[in-house]
Amino acid sequence: MKLLKGSKVYSIFAGVCPVCHQGKMYKEPNPYKMRKLFKMNERCSFCGLKFKMEPSFFFGAMYVSYGIGVAISVALFIITYYFIGLGRLASFFSIIGGLFFLYPVIIRLSRNIWINFFLDYDPSKAKLVKKND
Repeated sequence: MKLLKGSKVYSIFAGVCPVCHQGKMYKEPNPYKMRKLFKMNERCSFCGLKFKMEPSFFFGAMYVSYGIGVAISVALFIITYYFIGLGRLASFFSIIGGLFFLYPVIIRLSRNIWINFFLDYDPSKAKLVKKND
């Protein structure tokens, strides 16, 4: 992913600070550790950006999550119904299973996309010396 550094795509899929692309947004990088799924660092360890800019900032990520869920559902239906040849009921259950399995990834992706709507990469912040907190 080094080639994409400096783009929103890099910040979204790597789960790093949208401003400096250095500090990690989440305390636990593995989204499948369910007890720590929503645990975010308060600030970027590199540039000091406050991730939760205001109370309930990430409520807007629910809308992004809905869109991602619909896109995944449509893709799973097309794959299972048209390409694999499962019936409608089996396709429905594969969609439910797929969404259940991908839930932690969808949550993290939607938060990453949401924060990247409002913040842009700043190369000058990426070049700062790491702060010693």
